[in-house]
Amino acid sequence: MTQDEVLQIFRNTGALLEGHFILRSGLHSRQYFQCALALQQMPVVEKLGSALADKARQFRAGTVIAPALGGLVIGQEVARQLGARFIFAEKEEGKLELRRGFKITPGEKTLIIEDVVTKGGRVQETIDIVRAHGGHVTGVAVIVDRSNGAVNFGVPFASLISFQVELFKPDRLPPDLAAIPAIKPGSK
Repeated sequence: MTQDEVLQIFRNTGALLEGHFILRSGLHSRQYFQCALALQQMPVVEKLGSALADKARQFRAGTVIAPALGGLVIGQEVARQLGARFIFAEKEEGKLELRRGFKITPGEKTLIIEDVVTKGGRVQETIDIVRAHGGHVTGVAVIVDRSNGAVNFGVPFASLISFQVELFKPDRLPPDLAAIPAIKPGSK
């Protein structure tokens, strides 16, 4: 699946938003990928999951872990496509943790799946969780890399879409963006 084909899915599903957005990182942007809108249709989940699994197969992981909430749907589908176990990390008092009895065994080969990365904070938190439990992160795969490859997790990385979007600090907004009310559409 090409980057243009993936972008077309986002456009067709209304998941590529234009406007003034505040990202989880606190940065502002003109574009926002609302993956949940694309991933509400199971044929789209299967198609994107298959493409991401094809890219991630090289990481040879037996377990897929995703940070909740954004990575849940695509993480489970990639795990299904790879025939791997699926677990997730979720927030507890503002910090990601393994809950619900999920365990990672020492040396367990683990793949991290996320929907979108900009600075990669949630992915890094998930890497730290896997390592704290003695697991081995074989790679990270995401649908959208908004950093155009600038994020570096110290492990192999793959994405379906990779490009640099304009990002702005709150006190450095261009006039056209400052004139538009900002919304924070993502998970908190």
